[in-house]
Amino acid sequence: MSENQNLLAEQRRAVILDEVRRRGGVRVNELTRQLGVSDMTVRRDLDALSRQGLLEKVHGGAVPVVEASTHEPGFEAKSGLEPTAKEDIARAAAELVAPGSAIALSGGTTTYALAQRLVDVPDLTVVTNSVRVADVFHSAQRISGPRQGAATVVLTGGVRTPSDSLVGPVADQAISTLHFDMLFLGVHGISAEAGLSTPNLAEAETNRRLVQAARRVVVVADHTKWGTVGLSSFATLDQVDTLVTDAGLAAEARAQVSEHLRSLVVVGEAENEPSGEDA
Repeated sequence: MSENQNLLAEQRRAVILDEVRRRGGVRVNELTRQLGVSDMTVRRDLDALSRQGLLEKVHGGAVPVVEASTHEPGFEAKSGLEPTAKEDIARAAAELVAPGSAIALSGGTTTYALAQRLVDVPDLTVVTNSVRVADVFHSAQRISGPRQGAATVVLTGGVRTPSDSLVGPVADQAISTLHFDMLFLGVHGISAEAGLSTPNLAEAETNRRLVQAARRVVVVADHTKWGTVGLSSFATLDQVDTLVTDAGLAAEARAQVSEHLRSLVVVGEAENEPSGEDA
């Protein structure tokens, strides 16, 4: 497609990965035509994605990696996936936050993008089990210096996961004593049958505590998370109030989500598609 000729490397790789997952495999010559780039460029992109463990190269193309339900990608590996969708989701989720709120942000690359959009919202109290999220707020305060209305940030403590979340008994105990107006939750996988899931057992328990402590649960997840199931489920779709996702979510998945959630926000379309009562 001619409009894809000037895509940045990370954007091309996101397109390639989406095609591999959607179609179950792609050929190099198909990608060169679709992206408007050379064979060599496509092969470099496939090499990079293969090194990250995101796909498997085969003769003439690539196929999806069959991952175990316990496989947990690191933060850096996940950061390169669906970057545009994550930024759009973060922008829409930030609009749900009122000044002076007590909010919680779980670990994840989408909540990390959201944190960057919340640093200027006044008088927030932010509880997080994400080292990366906490650093966004602390870095902003170091750069701007002390200012009225700066967020109060509480980092839970705990044992660090590959995705830079803090989990385990220390995190669970800290969260169990708190109450949030709103929780923004990143997820490894989401499906109608398994609900929200993660490959990390300790993270599942910490996420359960976050969900229990929140008056409103907002899941921020791009369309590639749909249909992924990790080792441990920690919440059902009925426990989620709002899903903020991107336009890549299939119509069938949207219909399933809408049976359980109070609202569905789809970014990247002319209009968002609310479902049920919009809180």
